[in-house]
Amino acid sequence: MKFGPVAIADAEGAVAAHAVRAGDLLIKKGTRLTAEHVARLGAAGVGEVIAARLEAGDIAEDEAAHRLAKATAGEGVRIEAPFTGRSNLFAETAGVLVVKRAAIDHVNRIDEAVTLATLEAFKPVVPGEMIATVKIIPYAVAGRIVEVAEAAAKRAHPLVDVAPYRLARVGVVSTLLPSLKPATVDKTLRVLDQRLKPAAATVTSERRVPHETKPLTSELTGLAKSDADLIIVFGASAIADRRDVIPAAIEGAGGRVHHLGMPVDPGNLLLLGELAGKPVIGAPGCARSPKENGFDWVLSRLLAKVPVTREDIAGLGVGGLLMEIVSRPQPREGGETREDEE
Repeated sequence: MKFGPVAIADAEGAVAAHAVRAGDLLIKKGTRLTAEHVARLGAAGVGEVIAARLEAGDIAEDEAAHRLAKATAGEGVRIEAPFTGRSNLFAETAGVLVVKRAAIDHVNRIDEAVTLATLEAFKPVVPGEMIATVKIIPYAVAGRIVEVAEAAAKRAHPLVDVAPYRLARVGVVSTLLPSLKPATVDKTLRVLDQRLKPAAATVTSERRVPHETKPLTSELTGLAKSDADLIIVFGASAIADRRDVIPAAIEGAGGRVHHLGMPVDPGNLLLLGELAGKPVIGAPGCARSPKENGFDWVLSRLLAKVPVTREDIAGLGVGGLLMEIVSRPQPREGGETREDEE
C-alpha cells in the first residue's frame, strides 16, 4: 500500500487518510474517492490530499478483518460485519469465554498491521456481549500477511469460543458449629443463588450437619447418588489441611481431593475435588460474600464444564490479588485473620 500526498488529478480510487472539507463538501476519513469527489475538490481549489492507494496483492482493511475474525471464532460466537477495519465478535449464549492465549499472542506478533483483542480468559459472558475484536491498523494490508495470520488462526481454531453453562443442579452441604449463626448460613445460600442465576442453575438439595467427618461423609454419600451435577460444601471452619473434616469426608464418601488452596486472595482456602464423577468445591469462607473472589473463578468454569486442573489453579496467581472484602479487617496489613475469612 502506498501512503502519502496524492495530486487531486490522480486521486480517484484512493482512500482519504484524513477528513477533507472544501466549501460545503465534507469527505470523511476512510472514504474511497470517486470521480465526483475529485471533480468537486479540484473545483474548490484543493490541489492534493493525503491518501492511501492499494497495490497489487493488497487486501482492504474490512475484508482482512473479516477473514481473520472468521478464522478465529468458534462455537457460541457471532461475527459482526466489518467496518473501519474492525470486525467484532459477540457471545451468542451465556457461558464462559475460552481463549487460546498462545495462539492469539502468535497472531498479534505476525505483523503490526494485524491486532486481535479479547476479554480476559474464562470471563463469564452473556448473550450479545462483545468478547473480542479484530482490528487492521492501516487501510489495507499485504495479502501474504493476511494469509499467514489466517493460517495461524485456523491451525489453532478456535481461538475464541463460549462454553455454554451445562450444569444446572447443585447440591449444598453446610457444616455447623455453635459459633456459626443460622442467619449466616441462610445468607450464604442467598448469595449462592445469585451466583448461580447467570447459569440458570439452582440448588436442588440443601443440608446442614455438624462440622464433623462422620455426618458430613454420610451427607456426601447421599449427594453422590442424587441428581446433583455439582456439590458445594460450606464449612463452618476453614479447611486447614488435607486431613481436615471436609477433605476427609470427601474421601470417606469415595471421592478424591484434587487440590487444596489457590493463589487467589480472597479465596486461598478453596478445595477442588470429585465425587462419583461430580465436581466438588470446598468453599472458602469468602464465598459467603457477594464480592468477587476465587470461588467465583472456579464455580463459573465448572458450571460450563470447563476443566479446572491443578495446573490451572497454580496459574491464577498473576491477577489473583483481588480487592479486600468488607468483612476482612485488612488481614494483609498484619494481625489475626478469622478462620472464616479465607
